[in-house]
Amino acid sequence: MFLSVFDVFKIGIGPSSSHTMGPMTAAGRFLDDLRHGNWPRARQARPSAITASLHGSLAYTGIGHGSDRAVILGLAGENPEDVDPDMMDTIVERVRDTGRVAPQGHPPYRFRPAVDLTLDRATPLPGHPNGMRFQAFDTDGQLLLRRVYFSVGGGFVVSEEELAAQKSTRPELQDVPWPFASAAQMLDMAQRSGLSIASMKRANEEARLARGNLDAGLDRIWTAMDRCSERGLAQEGQLPGGLKVRRRAKALHAQLVEKWQRNEIDPLMGNDWLSLFAMAVNEENAAGGRVVTAPTNGAAGVIPAVLRYGAQFHAGFGRRQVHDFLLTAAAIGGIIKFNASISGAEVGCQGEVGSASAMAAAGLCAVLGGTPEQVENAAEIALEHHLGMTCDPVGGLVQIPCIERNAFGAVKAVTAASLALKGDGVHAVPLDACVETMRQTGSDMSEKYKETSQGGLAVNVVAC
Repeated sequence: MFLSVFDVFKIGIGPSSSHTMGPMTAAGRFLDDLRHGNWPRARQARPSAITASLHGSLAYTGIGHGSDRAVILGLAGENPEDVDPDMMDTIVERVRDTGRVAPQGHPPYRFRPAVDLTLDRATPLPGHPNGMRFQAFDTDGQLLLRRVYFSVGGGFVVSEEELAAQKSTRPELQDVPWPFASAAQMLDMAQRSGLSIASMKRANEEARLARGNLDAGLDRIWTAMDRCSERGLAQEGQLPGGLKVRRRAKALHAQLVEKWQRNEIDPLMGNDWLSLFAMAVNEENAAGGRVVTAPTNGAAGVIPAVLRYGAQFHAGFGRRQVHDFLLTAAAIGGIIKFNASISGAEVGCQGEVGSASAMAAAGLCAVLGGTPEQVENAAEIALEHHLGMTCDPVGGLVQIPCIERNAFGAVKAVTAASLALKGDGVHAVPLDACVETMRQTGSDMSEKYKETSQGGLAVNVVAC
């Protein structure tokens, strides 16, 4: 099994990888299929109009997550990694004013968001809670092309056919040196080879990518995470969306810096820095800024927070340690995604913040000298204590409880790494059992607790 570190960590925009980045990517895929796809074309038929509909969880919380805006941007030719966050409002308003999209390489298409983009709560699409349907018509209103896509978490998008293929057959082992698909396989390969998890993951990546390109890509991921954190620490004011949630990271940062400069001893300081770094990233995500899926946007603050914590509180935490951290975290994230889910719409927030905390715990444990067995133990501890966590965003916004939840995920990750490092790697619950438990729990969980804002805090806190 091979899932690249660059599949796990993708640069994009907030507030949601599945509800913002996914729809934008799906719209781009539809444009590509419209222009280059192998579909039957009548001789004189020319696509001139597009419609789109969002279903399931995307329909329930699409406005709060910016899913409607994401579709508009995607049909206008933008993609999550390259779109300029400062230009998004201008692009969206232009499409709304003109009723047309004009993506590069295409003729203009009629697309009136108020008419041609619907949030259909009544018609779930079979296969996944995050479904989208795109259609293209000719000048006479004749349907030319219809495509269904699903946003399956972490910015991953699959077509209707791809999803069906994934469910009917297990993916073949890829041509990489260490094709582990489970934690048990990972530990067995590590024991037989004498390699660390990061070294095996690196070897798998370098089977497809030159070492220089891999390292440059890892640097790019960490730079994007760090810049997001820095921007979050510098911003003030209220977050968009109507909940009137104010940014707290800048003021908290000033307080901690003051204590730091006075050499004031505070036993809570480590936790405070962790929480600050996580909240800074997720406040920026909630504002629609540039973030990195880690493994999702809703959980984007956990890994950057633990990385910055490591750099600030542990000597010798440099570029190599950052790379090993990210590679180890990606290995754990791939196991979770392969055997369960990282999608809040599928399994609740245990699959988002829980997965992020497990990945961060593994990464920190690895760079602090943990054995593969201790790394696996750290990931299991962190994930185990997120089991059953629901996804119930107030007002459909990635703000309450999401911002503070990332802070707690980071604290749990460091605690898990510390506990694992003090043990010998032998423990009662294997990571694979914990991942399977998360999958089963998510399957049993009511849909109202899976990113629909129909249960939990979302109905017990007034969104005003």
